[in-house]
Amino acid sequence: MSPSGNAAVYFVDRHLDEGRAEKVAFREADGAKRSLTYGDLARETSLFAGALGKHGVRREERVAMIVRDQIEFPVVFWGSIKAGAIPVPLNTLLSSGIYEEILNDSRATVLVVSEQLWDVVAPAVADNKFLRAVVVIGDAPEGTISFDAFMKDAEPVEAVEANEDELAFWLYSSGSTGSPKGVRHVHSSLKATVDTFGAQVLGITEQDTVFSVAKMFFAYGLGNAISFPMSVGATTVIFGGRPTPEAVFDVMAKERPTIFCGVPTLYAALVAAQEKAGGQPDHCVRLCISAGEALPREIGERWEKLWSAPIVDGVGSTEMLHIFLSNAPGDIVYGTSGRAVPGYEVRLVDEHDEDVGVGEVGELLVRGPSSADGYWNRRHKSRSTFEGHWTRTGDKYEMTEGGRYVYCGRTDDMFKVSGIWVSPFEVEQALVEHPAVLEAAVVPWSDEKGLEKPKAYVVLKDSSAELGDLKEFVKEKIGMWKYPRWVDIVDELPKTATGKIQRFKLREPA
Repeated sequence: MSPSGNAAVYFVDRHLDEGRAEKVAFREADGAKRSLTYGDLARETSLFAGALGKHGVRREERVAMIVRDQIEFPVVFWGSIKAGAIPVPLNTLLSSGIYEEILNDSRATVLVVSEQLWDVVAPAVADNKFLRAVVVIGDAPEGTISFDAFMKDAEPVEAVEANEDELAFWLYSSGSTGSPKGVRHVHSSLKATVDTFGAQVLGITEQDTVFSVAKMFFAYGLGNAISFPMSVGATTVIFGGRPTPEAVFDVMAKERPTIFCGVPTLYAALVAAQEKAGGQPDHCVRLCISAGEALPREIGERWEKLWSAPIVDGVGSTEMLHIFLSNAPGDIVYGTSGRAVPGYEVRLVDEHDEDVGVGEVGELLVRGPSSADGYWNRRHKSRSTFEGHWTRTGDKYEMTEGGRYVYCGRTDDMFKVSGIWVSPFEVEQALVEHPAVLEAAVVPWSDEKGLEKPKAYVVLKDSSAELGDLKEFVKEKIGMWKYPRWVDIVDELPKTATGKIQRFKLREPA
């Protein structure tokens, strides 16, 4: 075997041979505003790999990461991979109880955590019997070791020899429909997303500067902020704070990114804020990416009118690592998820696994080079999701005459009204076209006869906005039987950290 199968060789060490040692790989837009060159990253990751070995971490042991978006994130991630250990980035917005569950499930032997998150993490590690070291980036509380002390006196090591089919890292699914699951990915998966979406849709180059509001700990953000820019030697702007419209606009103006990566809820908030402010935003963005949930047509059109930079809206998953179905520059139809990314195949099937025709709704299946190796400790779920070369996405789609795919909702979100399937997303898209509505979520709700009908939860742009009759508005947009029978005005919708609406939290209790 050759070390070239180790993903860290391609994404990190290769840049030294290609003359990019002095090129900035990552720079922080907040906090201490530190930066890290490709040369720094190669050295620091080799030192972190050496530190793991010095502290007794063996190959294939898990290194859990509860790390904010900061320059230590890529050091820990790639350093673990160099050592042959398995980095496991975790959502930084979870509760103590969920962290405890995941740390026990993964049996991680080392945990690296940002000091700002320690108060939430501390109860989760109190009784953990697997962890041998808890490393804190910043001031280390009693019973932990600081990141600097962990790295002190470590000897740099080269990347271990690895086969491209070996496990490289895990990600825990975002839990939009329930408890997170450990998704296992191999070394070749990262480069597979680069060779497909990164090169053939995004068209990223060494001259680009990327700003991903989507955080590094989940698949979409990991591709945007780490693997795509590092595949070509580009620069990533890191922002660890809360992405309010004001903060995002400030980063855009000061850091001048050329590629911007967000989620539909953020694009909606940015559009509303810019329209309220008036005028054109100050930016250098040439292209935007959206994923996490389908982007409403209205939001895409309003964004492009304001920014003169198109949004490439696509569909990805933790199981497939990044986007496999997408619009593309020069081939964008807002309100659709576009076509299969080169290198991937998709199909729509009914409940009998038979292909459905144009205009019919079916479950989306995908096959391609970045598919996960399966779930950790979830044998039954692995068998029902990963079927040979094909992966079940759990998403319902419809294919148009033109060969584009239109999102209809999650498989478990769809419901029937008067015997006809209703897509929550279609109703939600109609609702957000109302000038007073910022975002909406639609779920099935039982009427007095026990029959399911749509119920809408709506967030307004302004509490004093003129709402009118939302039910009639939807009727005129998409039809008499699809309109929400009940409309609740709420301050916010429950979401995962990736911006996906957690509709299961809104459904009527059984």
